[in-house]
Amino acid sequence: MDVEKILQQMTLEDKIALCSGENFWETKAYEKYGVPALFMCDGPHGLRKQDLGGGTDMLGVNESRPATCFPAEVTTAGSWDPALLEEIGAAVGEEARDQGVGLVLGPGANLKRNPLCGRNFEKLYQ
Repeated sequence: MDVEKILQQMTLEDKIALCSGENFWETKAYEKYGVPALFMCDGPHGLRKQDLGGGTDMLGVNESRPATCFPAEVTTAGSWDPALLEEIGAAVGEEARDQGVGLVLGPGANLKRNPLCGRNFEKLYQ
């Protein structure tokens, strides 16, 4: 797939629509450009996939499909073991492929820089 060529062909409206998605967890498909829809999942400690038919939410209130729950990123990053982090990433990728997920919005691998900042891993400037 020649991404640059596709972007040149897309209208501004199509590019903007790519950012909004088809629904809460899926990107829009653009068959005329050969771009398939992707199902996305998050989950800071592994895969968290909610089936569309069972109700989806961004808070994790509705049921999710079973998946492995890995230790928190602060713990795994603190191990200083890149091979372990690679194994975890590969395992999350396997589960994603098995559940039809095309894009995983996690996990992270970051050290907490200050214990007073509960979500400082999301701040790029630190």
